[in-house]
Amino acid sequence: MVLRTQWIGILCGLACALIWGVQAVVSRHAMLVGLAPADVAILRFVAASIVLLPWALKNARPFPVGRLGWKRGWLMAILIGPLYSLILVGGAYFAPALHSSIISPGLIPVFTALLVAIIVGERPGPLRLAGLFVIVLGIAVFSRDALLSVPSRPDAWIGDLLFVLIAVLWSIFGLLARRWGASSMEITVASCILSLPLLAIIAIAMPIHMASVPAGELLLQALYQGVLVGAVALYLYARSVETLGAARATLFLPLVPVITAACSALLLSESPTPTEMIGMAIVVTGMLVAFRSPSTG
Repeated sequence: MVLRTQWIGILCGLACALIWGVQAVVSRHAMLVGLAPADVAILRFVAASIVLLPWALKNARPFPVGRLGWKRGWLMAILIGPLYSLILVGGAYFAPALHSSIISPGLIPVFTALLVAIIVGERPGPLRLAGLFVIVLGIAVFSRDALLSVPSRPDAWIGDLLFVLIAVLWSIFGLLARRWGASSMEITVASCILSLPLLAIIAIAMPIHMASVPAGELLLQALYQGVLVGAVALYLYARSVETLGAARATLFLPLVPVITAACSALLLSESPTPTEMIGMAIVVTGMLVAFRSPSTG
């Protein structure tokens, strides 16, 4: 039974990595066709809430937070709700799709290990620590062109900083989800449905461009960002955390940049620079080393 549970967590992590890998391309595409970050946030959480509402009405008592509770539900909505979406898509405006899939997934295990060590007292073993160091080194190499503002990456450093912030938010989310022992579905439902009131503020405060974009593009963002990312991937990640722990669940993600690199080259004609290729290889190597290492030591 324990082995079966672990395999469920592994499969959830792999599926989440696949969805996240393509998400970077979809987010970048949204900016290229003229959508604003606020547009994507609204489409994402409206679509996700529609999909999750039947389950919430039937099972969440009190609606929509269930056993998670109101305070924890609101905190989850703040961490991985519209603010997260705005930061992610805003980063895609400045940086190529591959930057999102290298920097955020790469730094999530680093920040998670740091938080776990500080708050829980679980320190990474020597091998995992070495893997995390390699990840940080690889991201430094990968971001060199962006930090130097080379002609091909003039404003990419802004996007890179936003992707670092995404990693911080996801690390806090993963740790809290594990410590609270909350249901994966309750976390997903509460964070999505409680995001709806926040969308009204976003619609008033930020520019909306949906009226000038073809309906097919709106549907793509609603289905992918809302249903797959906002509901399915969020549930899969929470389920992986629930079965494997926050630190190990984050280390499934070396597939993310590989998937993004292939999709961005095929669909967006965005190719990494030689420096970015070297940095990506270093980051993926560090993630693989960290994943195969014991949690403590």
